[in-house]
Amino acid sequence: MSEEMQQPAVSLLDVSTYLPGEPIGADYYAQFAGSDDLRDNLMFRAPKFRHHVAPDETAIDMVERAAAGIVDRHGSDVLANVDVLITHTQLPDMPFYGGGGGMANRLGMKPNWVIDLHNGGCAAFILGLKLARQLLASGEGRTALVAVAQNAAGQVFDQATIRPKAQASVPGDGAAVGLVALSDVSPILDVECRTYGEYAGDMTMAVDPPRKWWQAGPGEGCIGFTESKITKVLARGNRQVPEVAYAVCDRIGLAPKDIGLLVTNQPNRVFLRNWREALELPAERHRDTFEECGNLFAAGVPINLDRAIDDGQVKKGDIVMMAAFAHAGDFAGAAAVRWGGQR
Repeated sequence: MSEEMQQPAVSLLDVSTYLPGEPIGADYYAQFAGSDDLRDNLMFRAPKFRHHVAPDETAIDMVERAAAGIVDRHGSDVLANVDVLITHTQLPDMPFYGGGGGMANRLGMKPNWVIDLHNGGCAAFILGLKLARQLLASGEGRTALVAVAQNAAGQVFDQATIRPKAQASVPGDGAAVGLVALSDVSPILDVECRTYGEYAGDMTMAVDPPRKWWQAGPGEGCIGFTESKITKVLARGNRQVPEVAYAVCDRIGLAPKDIGLLVTNQPNRVFLRNWREALELPAERHRDTFEECGNLFAAGVPINLDRAIDDGQVKKGDIVMMAAFAHAGDFAGAAAVRWGGQR
């Protein structure tokens, strides 16, 4: 019997999400818009709306609020019995450690494993699924929770000197949790994760006057974009997301055109269009909330999946393909799940 046949089935049983505050319209940023060399770049065409984390709202608060749907549908015991907690926070509340321990405490968990991920970036939910699947299949527990929080929009991109920049109007905040368990209800069929170390470091912080991110100084930090960097990121993202999705399709014997629903991260409209065209999928089989939420970074994949489930866009037996790339292209991942139709 093959190793694949011997490995127990691991399922993504449910997702639950949270968007902070009321929607913030594009006119909010329009009032601050300044002269910016990148103002007309396709990367930075603003969505109609986005959400911002509240000034006193922590990543732990966001994950607790995202988990409310899991508790409502499965009871509080399902969290109390979680064996593995995997977390990712875009902007950690403290720079020296991740939020996993605080999240476990807030959610009433005593997990055997608490793992904070940072390298996964916008593909962190997929990396979390891969890790959860491997740990549960190897006997390290029966249930895992993957929790992601995107909280940089209202904290980094809404700084007074950053608001006028073109990049500021695109990000939005949100959080999500995914419940993973030993089960064949909604099996994770395959996961592909790839690290492109040659691009590590291409995403940088820009501060004027220049300083290290942790040093005191007058300038507020943002992402260091240039026309040259944007051209490279566009090329990498356009290539990497279809590549990892195709790799998963090949291994599970699925033609890309037969994907039931494609769920990706959503940096901008250009990537969304290019990815579905590369996989030969119509727009109605590629879920995105870009106009309502903007670029949700790591929270984009689970938030879009949650919306698709609620709307009935994904049905029992459909194969959901999740795919994303991170940062300036140093990581990408894809995961296929046969949705079981239960909540």
